[in-house]
Amino acid sequence: MEYCIRKKIEENEKKLLSPRACLASQSRGRDVAEEECQIRTCFQRDRDRIIHSQSFRRLKHKTQVFLAPTGDHYRTRLTHTLEVSQIARTIARALELNEDLTEAIALGHDLGHTPFGHAGERALNSLSSFEFKHFEQSVRVVERIEKDGEGLNLTQEVKNGILCHTRGEEAYTLEGQIVRIADRIAYINHDIDDAIRAEVLTEEAIPLDLRLSLGMTKAERINNMVVNVVENSSDKIRMDEEFYKLFMELHGFMFHAVYTNPICKSEEVKAVAMIEKLFEYYMQNPFELPDDYYRISETDGIERAVCDYIAGMSDTYCVKIFNQLFVPKSWID
Repeated sequence: MEYCIRKKIEENEKKLLSPRACLASQSRGRDVAEEECQIRTCFQRDRDRIIHSQSFRRLKHKTQVFLAPTGDHYRTRLTHTLEVSQIARTIARALELNEDLTEAIALGHDLGHTPFGHAGERALNSLSSFEFKHFEQSVRVVERIEKDGEGLNLTQEVKNGILCHTRGEEAYTLEGQIVRIADRIAYINHDIDDAIRAEVLTEEAIPLDLRLSLGMTKAERINNMVVNVVENSSDKIRMDEEFYKLFMELHGFMFHAVYTNPICKSEEVKAVAMIEKLFEYYMQNPFELPDDYYRISETDGIERAVCDYIAGMSDTYCVKIFNQLFVPKSWID
């Protein structure tokens, strides 16, 4: 192709984006050097690699908050990821930052999440001799597990944004920082929506002062939060101090009203028990791991491979494997 579209996109980034944006042409690169695509920038390629990955597809059957919901409209880890991406892209566009990089980080940020949400994460963390954190596992997925162990060979900027999307050190790009705050904006609002649908919560149960300040509806809250981030961000992505305080009060309310609510968490004990049994089984029978994960056990140890295998399971696959291993089958037709 005589005309390189990628170079035109990179030149447009230099002209149109903020001086604080992370430009594709100035990426820190990949662990393994590759020939550049003639059409897509490096960040656009990363986005596509994530979307086409097996880990991304499995998110559709991974819990967000409610385990095994019976309705079609409850969020899963995949729909959560798409909502984070939408909010993050809106903020990035408004701030004239790199929307492609922001989208890639957002789409990849939860690839390492366990089955059964944070209950699964806590279970693996308690079972393993090392700290198991889903954000670290997400990086491990794209570096070590995807494509039969080859990894996706993503850019350093995307991997850093994925690693730093939850807590601890902030991403070194503003685009990565956007995903961190977009993640929180997305889940606090869609978890309210799901809790109302599940009749665990009513809109009126949210303290009136928070609704008056942050928004009376989900749409108003998301809009007000996004606008506040855009209006208060420059060399750092942030909300203003008073608004952020109210945002954290809403999070505290949700922690007590929903995240630790016995109705929402009634099935978690069963989920944790399944993960514990599977962990014990594969630690004792590593030869029964799928070939990809058995190869990992030979280089990284059995415990690491077992955690990788279980963390990669969807809720439905975890239940299926548990039933195959531990639930008696009828032998009479």
